[in-house]
Amino acid sequence: MDMGDGGEEHMDHASHNPKLKLEPYMHAGSKSFHWICSIIFLMLVPSIGTALSFANKHVLAVSVQIICAIYAVIDVLFLKFNDMNDHENRTSRGTAWFLGFFYCILLFFGSIASSSTLYFNEGEASANTIQKRFHWITILGKDTVGLIYKILSLLVVVCGFIRCALAPVALLGFCYDSHTGQCNAHGIMGFSFIIYGFVYSLVLVIPWLRRGDGTRYSQDFYDSVIMTLWGIVNTFTEHRWGREGWSMGDYQHTSMGIVWWAGGCLGIYLSRKGGRTFIPSLLLIFTGYSMFEHIQSLLISTKVHSMFGIVLMFGGFFRIVEISFILNDEKCDKDDKIYSFQYIPALALVESGILFMGATEEQMQLIHDLGADHSSYILVLTSASFLIFLWFLMVLEFYLKLLGYTSSGNGSARRLNLRDYESLNNNPLQQPVTEFELDDLSDNETQRHEIQRS
Repeated sequence: MDMGDGGEEHMDHASHNPKLKLEPYMHAGSKSFHWICSIIFLMLVPSIGTALSFANKHVLAVSVQIICAIYAVIDVLFLKFNDMNDHENRTSRGTAWFLGFFYCILLFFGSIASSSTLYFNEGEASANTIQKRFHWITILGKDTVGLIYKILSLLVVVCGFIRCALAPVALLGFCYDSHTGQCNAHGIMGFSFIIYGFVYSLVLVIPWLRRGDGTRYSQDFYDSVIMTLWGIVNTFTEHRWGREGWSMGDYQHTSMGIVWWAGGCLGIYLSRKGGRTFIPSLLLIFTGYSMFEHIQSLLISTKVHSMFGIVLMFGGFFRIVEISFILNDEKCDKDDKIYSFQYIPALALVESGILFMGATEEQMQLIHDLGADHSSYILVLTSASFLIFLWFLMVLEFYLKLLGYTSSGNGSARRLNLRDYESLNNNPLQQPVTEFELDDLSDNETQRHEIQRS
């Protein structure tokens, strides 16, 4: 991520004199309002459209996404996150342009998915004419187009999150020149932990994922696979093997990559038959310990990195307790109950991601120059992680409500008419779940709901 062509002016003005960033910013109010609007229309509202699309409410989903697309176009054409030199780095600007074009592709597939009768039904003359003109859409098929639309609806939220995360970086003139590499590392790794926390939340809250319906392996198997692949990448990219000398940072990051792929291989073996394993959680503990001992040039930076390590170790520890002692190595509770304790690992991953994204050299220097202590800064970042985790849970619950689920007192989601739903086990029309696909996330449950209504 090259932050752009700021030249020597940016390097001298922003990078080497961080106190200049403390001067009153004449457009702080308007830029803050712009950022809040971006969070609403590029993150929060699109996530509602994503939930609607996964629930096969395509017409409503497209309507919501049109509103977001209008804002994305206005954002890229008329609004900028300029720093005090009236310059927005090209990564932030490029993300805005990419998001604008991405919405065009999303709405194209959304319009097809919401008007599927025109493209995939035969018999009507108007439909036949459209099918001949867009024959490649007919070849893809209704299910494939719907799946593509759902994936794009999910990715547009991810792109919106990245856009909103880059906005403060652009406003403060961070991540130019020698700082670019560190910004990339903190941004990518921190965002990965946040996504990891969302996956934990998804598997915990969605009933059929929590039970592992139609899946051969446990969540720990997939965690081990991802950690193995990520560890291999880190092992061979954090240091230029044979082309440069070794630094302390090279040792730290390369050794972390090695322990990830080594432990990941063990986790794959232990969970190969669908069983649970503690290895992914143990790797989180080792990673947290490494970051806890990660000494930085500034004391406040060391404290923030230490807190990141502590939170990550807590997340791994609580995950082991959940797997081994609360669930007794089962995929979920025998009564399909969600214990309040089970939310801790997902929240810890989200908070660790936010802490790591907020611990770059320039950010730490700015907080130091402002005269704030590490505890105040950590509380602000923790507040952000609480709100993000709340956002995750609310979107997932909204999706379940679209499918006819309601939250019970123990935190799990159940059908509105549970007795009728359970009686479907003896219904010959009910098809056994044999395979899990992304498209089945809503289709299977919608079919069951229709049977229950009849």
